[in-house]
Parts: sequence; C-alpha cells; structure tokens
Amino acid sequence: MSKRPLILITNDDGVTAKGITSLIEVAKKYGDVIVVAPDKPQSAMGHAITINSILHVKEISSYENVKIMSTSGTPVDCVKLAVTEILDVKPDLVVSGINHGSNASINVIYSGTMSAAVEAALEGLPAIGFSLMDYANDADFEAAKHFADLIIPHVLENGIPKGVCLNVNIPKLPISEIKGIKVCHQANANWEEKFDKRTNPSGQVYYWLTGDFVNYEVGEETDLWALDNGYVSIVPTQFDMTAHSSIKNLNKLFSHVGKR
Repeated sequence: MSKRPLILITNDDGVTAKGITSLIEVAKKYGDVIVVAPDKPQSAMGHAITINSILHVKEISSYENVKIMSTSGTPVDCVKLAVTEILDVKPDLVVSGINHGSNASINVIYSGTMSAAVEAALEGLPAIGFSLMDYANDADFEAAKHFADLIIPHVLENGIPKGVCLNVNIPKLPISEIKGIKVCHQANANWEEKFDKRTNPSGQVYYWLTGDFVNYEVGEETDLWALDNGYVSIVPTQFDMTAHSSIKNLNKLFSHVGKR
C-alpha cells in the first residue's frame, strides 16, 4: 500500500477561520494533513516575516482528526516553521486558504495567503493558494470546496513546475452557475487609494485607508475577466520578479555608464 501524501495547510485569516476548516475537509481525502496557521488574522501581510520578536507555536484541539498548530507569526513564518522545525519530512503539497476575498490581479502582492504559497514554491514545494471572492463572515464555501476537490488531486497526480505556485480564485456564485476553470495571466489593475482623514475625541488625527479598484486591461485572458464572467481563475505565480522583457533594452541603456 502506497504512502499517503503529506499536505500542509495554512492561511492568513487565522487558524479558526471558516475557510481553513473547509480546506481541511477537502484535503484529508487525498493525504495526511497538518495545519500550521496564524493564531490571529494576518490579511495583507504580504511576504512579511518575524525578525524583531520571538515566535510561539502550540498545538490546539484537532479538527476532523487533523493536527492543528497555531503560531504567533505571519503566513510565511508558518510555512518556514512547518518545513524546518515542525515536520520531520517535507510536505508533498502546501495549500493556503481558503481566503475570504479576492487575491486576483494586484492583490496577490499584498496577500498573506498567496505569500505562504510563494514561500512554499521557494522551498521547491508544489503549492496552491485558494481564495473565494466573498468577504462576508458567513460566506458560502461550497463552490470553493468543490473546485479545491478537483484541483488538489490533479496537482498531486501531475505536479506543478518547480518554483511555481497556483493562485486560484473562485467567483461568488453557486456551483451550478460557474462555467469552469480558466488558466489566465494576472490582470493589469491597481488600487487608486485614498485616505479618509479623521480626528478622534482627543484631537488626534488618524486615517482610514480607502480607495477604488480599477482594471486597466480589457482582454479576455486575465484573471479578472475570468472571474467577472463566471469562471474560476488559475494564475501560475512565481517568486522571480525580474522584468525579463526589459533586460535587453536596459543593457543598451547602461552599456557605457560607469565605464572608464
């Protein structure tokens, strides 16, 4: 009898989030699961790591007979701790999520969910980040679970190119209304940010970050188009942020700079 794969689950919404329990329910069908996740919400932490304070790790009550470890660190800390300290062997798959809210387009830069998946890719491990386009506390995760149930075994069987992770976003729709899956590129979009300036009763000024999300790209090959049109989007994502298309022109531009 072949050994079951070891699947590491983490997230950025915290170890007790509804999305992580939904992911456990799916992943345990396909392997032995361990959870290492933050002890509190860590949304929009990006690829932050803890260097100025200590990290605490403790085992909390299990769910569905799955060992669950809580840490005081960021999502990336969770992956680092799991791979180097907590686990005796490297996991066969790292799955992050299911996030409450979008990690499509530019959101991937800020996402703790996706940074955990990217960290796993840095370790040479197959990784997937799942996000549901619903920020509500009572979000319905059935569609997200359905597609996680399709994607996880496919990745375990077929693998992912080394150094690449999958950014999977699921639209806020019933399963019956989702048209399928599209592999896309990240849309060119951004937050046009504003700050709401206020004054508290003590006379101190403070700010709330607000703004509008603007899509600058109208093509049908982007994650935002897929999601807007009823598809699950998958964007292959990597940690190499080099603008390869600019190297040739920049070499010409700087070819004589600094030479004597």
